[in-house]
Amino acid sequence: MYEKILVPTDGSSTSEAAVEHAVDLAEKYEAGLHALYVIDTDSMSLSLGGEQLDRIEQGQYGEMTEVRERAEKATGYVADRARERGLETVEHVSAGKPHSLIADYVEDNGIDLVVMGSHGRSGIRRALLGSVTERTLRSTHTPVLVVDADGRE
Repeated sequence: MYEKILVPTDGSSTSEAAVEHAVDLAEKYEAGLHALYVIDTDSMSLSLGGEQLDRIEQGQYGEMTEVRERAEKATGYVADRARERGLETVEHVSAGKPHSLIADYVEDNGIDLVVMGSHGRSGIRRALLGSVTERTLRSTHTPVLVVDADGRE
């Protein structure tokens, strides 16, 4: 049913809840697992200069060691969980608008299922904070499994 499963991750406990589901599904369906970390350049633009932000968007992290380490740790977590079950993982890091890059990755890599975590926020908190998960749902026609991190044991 699924041949390629994508789990976008930011290294948070919310995304880690989704990782467990993605790994289970990849094992069950013998699917390839992809881990994607998106450096959100919109949120970084407030603290970085234009030239530095342009380099990050082009994949040139330079002295942004902390950003690179955070990305590698997040995708490495996915790879480690998958390796425990004998699964291989494709790890990828991009920079830009998360929902757009997730949708692009889905299309460019023939992804069959996206597994994402959500805080389950609603009302004014969602309106103010936005939701990468909600925007991803609107940006792709590929099935998206939303894992409610607050509802897991």
